[in-house]
Amino acid sequence: MHVCVLGAGIVGLATAYSLRRAGHEVTVLDRADPGSGASGGNGAQLSYSYVQPLADPGIWRQLPNLLLSPTSPLKLRPRLDPRQWLWGAQFLAACKGSTSRSTTARLLELAALSRQTFDAMMNEEQLDCDFSTTGKLVLYPDQPSFAAAHRQMLLQRELGSRQEAVGADRCVEIEPALASRHRHIAGAIYTPSECAADCLKTCRALLAVLRRQGVRFLLGSPIEHLVLRGGSVVAAATPQGPVEADQYVMALGAHSPRLARTLGVHLPVYPLKGYSITVEVGDEPHAAPSVSVTDSARKVVFARIGSRLRVAGMAELSGYDTAVCPAQIASLKATTQMLFPQCNALADLSPWAGMRPATPTGLPIIGKHAKGPRNLLFNTGHGALGFTLAFGSAQRINRLLSP
Repeated sequence: MHVCVLGAGIVGLATAYSLRRAGHEVTVLDRADPGSGASGGNGAQLSYSYVQPLADPGIWRQLPNLLLSPTSPLKLRPRLDPRQWLWGAQFLAACKGSTSRSTTARLLELAALSRQTFDAMMNEEQLDCDFSTTGKLVLYPDQPSFAAAHRQMLLQRELGSRQEAVGADRCVEIEPALASRHRHIAGAIYTPSECAADCLKTCRALLAVLRRQGVRFLLGSPIEHLVLRGGSVVAAATPQGPVEADQYVMALGAHSPRLARTLGVHLPVYPLKGYSITVEVGDEPHAAPSVSVTDSARKVVFARIGSRLRVAGMAELSGYDTAVCPAQIASLKATTQMLFPQCNALADLSPWAGMRPATPTGLPIIGKHAKGPRNLLFNTGHGALGFTLAFGSAQRINRLLSP
């Protein structure tokens, strides 16, 4: 079967890899180079065991701050866009305990499949992507937030995750670079098995692997529209001509809804704008963390990728503006200096901004749509967990196409 994958981010490339391994002929289309969208500068953490959804009951008490505070890490900036208002209403409706628990269970199941599939791919292909398994600490600044995290940990433990709640002393023992923040840490959730990798390097390495395996790529070629006939997609129209296939998979991230609307399909996906910086830290001991760290209060993550430190954060519900805001980059730099004052290599920050394709609940959309063409599958809406869930999502798409 010939399958055309629309999108060359990590989700699209993982899908192409899984389909090619299953013996399908595969073509990948994208208007840009692999990983140049949301995959390029993400948080680099592979959070297989800690997947707390953004849609959480705690959002309600934070709502005034989200709407009004200029320094909030989560920003809801209303626009004259009915799709933003609809997404926001659906998001708030999902901020309840039962939905959060159900979403957590389903995300952990998908993440476990993704870990298994990603590990098998890495064992087979030996990609150069700065992969490491150093664990992760999620830091909490006060007892109420730590208590809430402890409840989430117990839920995840029931679902198979192996984590432990630790105090400030144990945090510093696990990650000595946190020593100066000791008195500001009420506690943390430690997951020893969590991983990290450079997603952009993973995308570029997968491109080379897939080309060797015979996958055809049309890059720098925007998808103008999908040609329908008799309820099926018969071609993807591009400036280089139509691309015909038996099946199509839409993995266009935050741009999926726009193309889907031309088919009469509404996808509850809206971009959450995030930022990152990447700095060279070398091998100076305890200047920068070796363990992945998440500052829960500021919604900032830190991940070591080779000799570099990736710092990522923010979530702005503000439309499709891709401009890099200097104030947000300065905030990431200030947070890095506060948590890791010995990290002095903050001159060249390599600032980045990207659009994370989020659904209101946090669950990605994988499979057919009731109103969509019969030979079109969707693989989109992974939010901040695109790298974590990509290979599990790809495996599910593969299963849907297998007899």
